Amino acid sequence: MLRVGIDVGGTFTDLFAWDEEGAESERVRTAKVLSTPNDPVIGFMNALSEAEIKPSEIGTIIHGTTIGTNALIERKYPEPALVTTAGFRDTLEIGRQRRRHLYDPYQVKSQPLISRSRRFTVSEKLGADGTTVKPLGRDEARRVAEKIAKLGIKNVAIAFINSYVNGRHEQEMRDIILEVIPDARVALSSETRPKIRELGRFVTTAIRASLFPVVSDYFTRLEARLAEAGSTAPLFIVKSNGGMMRSSTAKERPEELIGSGPAGGVAAGGFLSTLLNTQNMIVTDVGGTSFEACLMENGRGLVTDEYELEWEMPIITPMLDIRSIGAGGGSIAWIDQGGSLRVGPQSAGADPGPACYGRGGTRPTVTDANLVLGRLNQTLSGKFQLDYDAAVTAINSIAEPLGLSVLDCAEGILEIVCENMAGAIRMVSTDRGRDPRDQTLVAFGGAGGLHAFNIARAAGINRILVPPFAGVACAFGATTMEVRHDLEATFYAPAAGLDSSKLTLAFNKLEQECNELLENDGIKSEQMTFERNALMRYIGQSYEVTTPVPSGDIDEAIVADVVDAFHREHKREYGVSSESFPVAFVTLRVTGYGQIAKPEASDLEASLGTNNQKGDEVKEQRKVYFGGQYYMVEVYDPAHLSSGQLIQGPAIIEQPDSEIVLPHHALAKVDKFGNIIITNDEKVDQYGKILVTTEEGVK
Repeated sequence: MLRVGIDVGGTFTDLFAWDEEGAESERVRTAKVLSTPNDPVIGFMNALSEAEIKPSEIGTIIHGTTIGTNALIERKYPEPALVTTAGFRDTLEIGRQRRRHLYDPYQVKSQPLISRSRRFTVSEKLGADGTTVKPLGRDEARRVAEKIAKLGIKNVAIAFINSYVNGRHEQEMRDIILEVIPDARVALSSETRPKIRELGRFVTTAIRASLFPVVSDYFTRLEARLAEAGSTAPLFIVKSNGGMMRSSTAKERPEELIGSGPAGGVAAGGFLSTLLNTQNMIVTDVGGTSFEACLMENGRGLVTDEYELEWEMPIITPMLDIRSIGAGGGSIAWIDQGGSLRVGPQSAGADPGPACYGRGGTRPTVTDANLVLGRLNQTLSGKFQLDYDAAVTAINSIAEPLGLSVLDCAEGILEIVCENMAGAIRMVSTDRGRDPRDQTLVAFGGAGGLHAFNIARAAGINRILVPPFAGVACAFGATTMEVRHDLEATFYAPAAGLDSSKLTLAFNKLEQECNELLENDGIKSEQMTFERNALMRYIGQSYEVTTPVPSGDIDEAIVADVVDAFHREHKREYGVSSESFPVAFVTLRVTGYGQIAKPEASDLEASLGTNNQKGDEVKEQRKVYFGGQYYMVEVYDPAHLSSGQLIQGPAIIEQPDSEIVLPHHALAKVDKFGNIIITNDEKVDQYGKILVTTEEGVK
């Protein structure tokens, strides 16, 4: 039975399938087809068809999707109602009263997820300790429920102030709503994410309520389509924390799907980290619409609970710290009002796509630029014929006003988009106190290898890793995932004088809840492991630092050890710490992992690694434009490369689902797993300036 990973992106739908019982040469199947934005189910099934996989042959399906993210950004969801405490109706709109651009007097905030006409208040109040200050007004609550019913709303968010401590008022309000609207879907903030600070809790609860119908409809239709085709395999969904959950769980926790697709790439990076014993990595993914970057340490992506969907829209669910920008193969090049060349964030997407796709697109894109420069196979590795003339026409539409040749304009487009991507890398490294020069850049995505060298050069990274499955990395990563759940609860207490038994009880409660979620996803107790963390801060600070906590019963000595660990983590993140400042626990987090079968390193080597097949390693020669002139470069077939082989740029390595461009000074080496490891052999001085070799010596 096959283990199948499918990632639906903005432009392409990728598939990676693993058959652990098949012959070595037949264990892996891949496919890349155009996405179908109007109905992603069609693209999903097309990928199975392209890979010649019968649904009845599938043992497990792991699916990464951006359906939730897209629905929120485009505001394409049945708008829910919000019921909150009197006086907090406008919390979603007011936010934190911060300005995104300090000196821009014309900036406009994004529209809230729920409009004011659908936000209602009731009289109730709990104290910060969870005691009742003012009981819920039941008659008033019923009148609110009746107003919601008259509007025909079936998805409702309930977010009361201080309900993170005690959710009984929210539960009472839910009961009243269900009495009036029996088929309503209700999200409670005390169940969604019971954490201090109302804005993040309100926004996250609003997201859950907004996505209930969108996610439920999509997964229900997908499950039905797979069943009709003969599949009996469980359907798992990639989560934003780097794990996965059953589709039935995803329908109840849709806010955990934000960033679902890119998380598969981070899982693939984790697999490579273990495989190659490489600890510090920055995983990047260049797709058709966006560029994602995530810093990995010790084989795992860094996690954040400060992610913002848009400005002043925080999502407090633990998520991989993936930074995404509008830069990909479909990113559109344009001229701003000042006459400067810009690239993105607008994208041609899958429909109509870049001009060279011949599907009606006319605006110049990054893909068009790569085709014009000769860096892209004109058949897109046999998928379909690209229209070179259409790409030239599109690029010329902006080259002419700029007074540039088509070729120089195309190079300018690539230089700009690579610098934009390097900026995203700095956000996940330099902004978090990590030096990018200490990292290995892992290039994923259909366009990852095309730009990897120039991105790394701009970011100051000297080592690049491109695996053989780079073009379908998110789908591959999905097949290596574990079931994972992150649960949190507010536990504010100064460390000094803390009753450690209460801390133990709080962690045990979270672990029990996590255990139940894992069981619902089909995980047995012997397959479960748990990890504890505490979000801590110096008293008076407004932000927390994640600090590891050992398992088992906690005593005073362990609390002291945790405080010491907090000082170290704070210094690591911010460069300073002080043992003289008092420390407090703020939030507790338990992460539960469910171990399931996945490909082993030895299997990957046998199926994807170099096997010294006889044949011509050079497929063809191609005329490629680099640095203002054409060069005739060799195009290599990775199937015929041997372990340890060196390739000096300029050259191109043409993988089945992506291409690797090696400009001048790029030196590539093939390892036994088929990975392409690229370094920059430019000579630089201590100031980072490039030294040029001339007849008179090195300058």
